[in-house]
Amino acid sequence: LPDIPLIMRLRGRLYSFVMKRSGSNFQVSHSAILNSISELAVGDNVYIANGSSLLCGGGIIVLDNVLIGPGVVVSSDNHTFEGDTGYRFGKVVFGEVIIGQGSWICANSVITKGACFPEFSILGPCSVYNQKLQGNKPSLYSGIPAKPIKPLIS
Repeated sequence: LPDIPLIMRLRGRLYSFVMKRSGSNFQVSHSAILNSISELAVGDNVYIANGSSLLCGGGIIVLDNVLIGPGVVVSSDNHTFEGDTGYRFGKVVFGEVIIGQGSWICANSVITKGACFPEFSILGPCSVYNQKLQGNKPSLYSGIPAKPIKPLIS
């Protein structure tokens, strides 16, 4: 089905039956991947664009009015190195991810386990955010790893 608001809201509504929490107007593009969605909680007016992957094993909380752009990866788990087998069979470690209210996660960015992205902030394209800081001022973050580039609100 095409990615028009009505269909994307329907898709979000269908996902909501197995999620921890789903607010109103939750929209999901046709090619978004939501793994372990029983550990996903989203607020009102959340949009997940095409090609994005949310790996929710350790828990992901997306607060109100968040825009997740195309090709974004949000992962609440990671593998550890295990002797002869490398990372393939290493122990999985989990860490809850929180995406603050009113944020915009731009295309092809990554948010890693345990991160807490500040409210009303922007994560620039192709950036990797891995910080656990809370209470930061709304800012534009960019880079690998992402650092604050400039404040968005004085």
